[in-house]
Amino acid sequence: MPTKEIAVIGGGNGAFTTAADMSLAGHRVRMWTAFPQEFEKLFETKRVKLEGLGRTGEAKIDLVTKDLGEAVKGVKVIFSPSPAFSQGDIAKRLGPHLEDGQILFLSPGSMGSYLFGKVLKENGWWRDIAIAEPGTLPYLTRKTAPNAVLVSGLAVRLPVGVFPAKKTGEAIHTLKEFYPAIHPVENALSIALLNVGPIIHSVLMLLNTGPIEHFESWDIHNEGTTKSVKKLILAHDLERIALREALGFTSHHYPFSDHYDEKSENEWMYGRKAHTDLVKSESWREPLTFNFRYITEDVKCNLALLCSIGDLCHVETPIADSLLKLIGVIADEDFRETGRTIDSLGLADKSVDEIKELLQEGF
Repeated sequence: MPTKEIAVIGGGNGAFTTAADMSLAGHRVRMWTAFPQEFEKLFETKRVKLEGLGRTGEAKIDLVTKDLGEAVKGVKVIFSPSPAFSQGDIAKRLGPHLEDGQILFLSPGSMGSYLFGKVLKENGWWRDIAIAEPGTLPYLTRKTAPNAVLVSGLAVRLPVGVFPAKKTGEAIHTLKEFYPAIHPVENALSIALLNVGPIIHSVLMLLNTGPIEHFESWDIHNEGTTKSVKKLILAHDLERIALREALGFTSHHYPFSDHYDEKSENEWMYGRKAHTDLVKSESWREPLTFNFRYITEDVKCNLALLCSIGDLCHVETPIADSLLKLIGVIADEDFRETGRTIDSLGLADKSVDEIKELLQEGF
């Protein structure tokens, strides 16, 4: 693969892993974070240690900078694996520095590509760009030290939606050079309904409330995933698939049952052994609260969005609606009012066909 110069923006698990992995793959990596005071070690050494599955070793980051314009100037691809709730802020920071022809690669699908584009358009920063979202993160990863990350899962099938969808072909062609597992889906709405973060994490957090509040750390993916818990997750997932079918999406639905079944004929996004590898890694035994990313991203942004999509296409989602309400009670927040929804995205006055046309053609 020819060497590319790329930018990675952010400072979380995904950003550190992306930067290290792309460096070890032979690319020249520029890295920017909004919180340089938290990453003194990175600025000092320009090194990230990558362990676990996939490429491993000590990766050299070519440029670590506090200047976002310096990080993204002239690069073809900008990776922004930050939480969905940060996308509006990142769009405002990044917008003035964007150039025609660039591709943004965001976090897992949450209609973030449309939200990002909407912020750019409203501020006069929209360019001839493509904004892509995967159905899941390319890596299941956690930091183990200030400059070290451990990868316990790698995507082997990576569906991606692009805004505007008319740029899907060229964007996918470029992104496959970095992630060969990538394949295209219809649009940003389709990819939002392939993100199973709100499916699994809403159930795991709600049904593990006792242990979460009792123990200093808890692994919701191991002890917290019992037979009955799985049963509710899979029933919840059927609502997601029903929404995809109601909207006419024909790309693979990635039923979450395949994630739990190592013998399934259909390989899920992280492969047939993903759940086993995840549990064995013990990387997910951690302190949890109802202000954790599983709530602030997967429920407030993604589950709220799923419920509002159900309202849009008149498909009942009683499990999703109940989870959103019950978790809201615990979190002291009405996520239908404060979360990411079709209404908060400014799309409530449009029909399904009008939304699909907008997602296809862009601004």
